Amino acid sequence: MTKPIEGFSKLPKAEKLDWITANYTNDPEAAKKLLKRYWNPDKSLQQLHDEFIENTLTNYYLPFGIAPNFLINDALYAVPMAIEESSVVAAASKAAKFWLTRGGFKTTVLGTEKIGQVHFIYSGNPEKLKAFFKEIKAKLYSDTASITKNMEKRGGGITNIELHVKTDALKNYYQLHCTFETLDAMGANFINSCLEQFAATLKEGAQNFPAFSVEEKNIEVVMAILSNYVPNCLVRAEVSCPLDQLTVGGQLSSEDFGRKMVRAIEIAKVEPHRAVTHNKGIMNGIDAVILATGNDFRAVEAGIHAYAAKNGSYTSLTSAEIKDGIFRFWIEVPLALGTIGGLTSLHPLVKLALEILGNPSAEELMQIVAVAGLAQNFAALRSLVTTGIQEGHMKMHLLNILNQLGATQAEKITLTNHFKKNAATHSAVVEAFEQLRKS
Repeated sequence: MTKPIEGFSKLPKAEKLDWITANYTNDPEAAKKLLKRYWNPDKSLQQLHDEFIENTLTNYYLPFGIAPNFLINDALYAVPMAIEESSVVAAASKAAKFWLTRGGFKTTVLGTEKIGQVHFIYSGNPEKLKAFFKEIKAKLYSDTASITKNMEKRGGGITNIELHVKTDALKNYYQLHCTFETLDAMGANFINSCLEQFAATLKEGAQNFPAFSVEEKNIEVVMAILSNYVPNCLVRAEVSCPLDQLTVGGQLSSEDFGRKMVRAIEIAKVEPHRAVTHNKGIMNGIDAVILATGNDFRAVEAGIHAYAAKNGSYTSLTSAEIKDGIFRFWIEVPLALGTIGGLTSLHPLVKLALEILGNPSAEELMQIVAVAGLAQNFAALRSLVTTGIQEGHMKMHLLNILNQLGATQAEKITLTNHFKKNAATHSAVVEAFEQLRKS
């Protein structure tokens, strides 16, 4: 059994590789060779990657692709996407091309409010606490002046601080519920710095508030942290066209296609099992752009899924209707994004992705990301209500299967041509591959 190691983080990278491969791989030399294959030959670039996180061994690559022809508010975009899943970029591109000739995507930022909270326990008289908060509120602002100075110069800062009584949910539980405007920064460090100062001011102020008893002075601050649930940092994206323009070839009439699209979304509105997969498809598009632009997809995922359940039941993020002969399809999602700070100024591909997008503001990036999610959902639903999801997905997945089977380039060409006219299930690909090898 492998023994625990002390001081692993202090070891040079070569010694980290030696230890991990010797203790946790079957063929240490082969494992080390594999890890080194993904090192960047540019030493300064590799050092940059090494310093993004702790205990770096190598780089983990994802494909970086482009979905072109996105017409958003009458401006044409090529949207960078970083993702490993087959068919996502193709589906987004297909949806973008479909709506390109039908007026494109229209977007509106509905709000940019970020949230942070100081969670604390207070066991005294609630009315005294309210009086204390009223007295100390101005000092909460003034004590953070050095932190907010630069943000305020740009037009951002703390927008409000409220005392929330949460004792119905948890005994003696209160919070400072704080809102912020962070402009083009995602703002996590700024918000958390403000919150930690709020916590310090709260504790210090309680010690000096004359109306508090000795026990009431001892407010217990449990934690001070931003929230990734930002229901008022919201963006809307939509498409629309006359119903007779909603053509999908000879598979369905425009009317039937539109009706089935609306019905599919109605099902996702009322059935959580379907809604989860429905929204996962939306996140295929959203996450891919978030990764490409150096933003935090885990934070965005958590906030969006919470928003999908905001009314007590998990439901679809998208909506659709047919009214007065017009098909409308839209999404509203909370997106706390940044275009300055973090990886946006460090990762060369992130900087390039933002350049390709025209170096957008955070609000502009919110709109682009929401459009990517809407496009992905349209493409998925279009497949589901017409040919089924597997036909397109498996053909995109074909090369992955052939690579797993060890197909040569000539075999890939032969089998790719074969499956242009045949259903590409996994078993069918394996069978065709084996027959080709025999012949």
